[in-house]
Amino acid sequence: MKLRKFVSGLLAAAALSLGSTGASATTGPFYTCIKRAVSTFEGTIVDAAVATPQLSTLVSLVTQAGLGSVLTTTPDLTVFAPTNEAFAKIDPDVLAAIGGNSGALNTVLGYHVIGSAQDPRRWSEPQPRTTLARQRVYIWHDGVFARVNNSKVNCQGIKTSNGIVWLIDSVLLPQF
Repeated sequence: MKLRKFVSGLLAAAALSLGSTGASATTGPFYTCIKRAVSTFEGTIVDAAVATPQLSTLVSLVTQAGLGSVLTTTPDLTVFAPTNEAFAKIDPDVLAAIGGNSGALNTVLGYHVIGSAQDPRRWSEPQPRTTLARQRVYIWHDGVFARVNNSKVNCQGIKTSNGIVWLIDSVLLPQF
């Protein structure tokens, strides 16, 4: 009799625990985020970036590096696009040094691009993906934010004719 009460109590506690975990997994801001469909933009990745005012620094650097044609003609890309505010977090001397060295600029920009369609909201464990800079980034979500490495990824992806763009809150810096 005591064993039956103990097991019944244990099962009830487990059910309550699972119920509350399930409820939090299906409600709240992150649940809303992962259920949000990406928006569609009629045009290429470059067209979408040019049409997004908070990406003007990125557009300028892509133009400077001569990467516009790659980001326009290559299919199925994922671009993690740092906002102007993300670039503002970088020391101006460091940003000038990167911008003044075409090899470094191409590596930094290539580190933001994956050669296949990716959605960082899908994985709760970091998933390695190789970038165009031939280095790995890790995409995942921590239950609160989608992330690439430790950068926060905006919940709303933008599907273009040749890939998807995710806005991020910091510039990803590869190993040199």
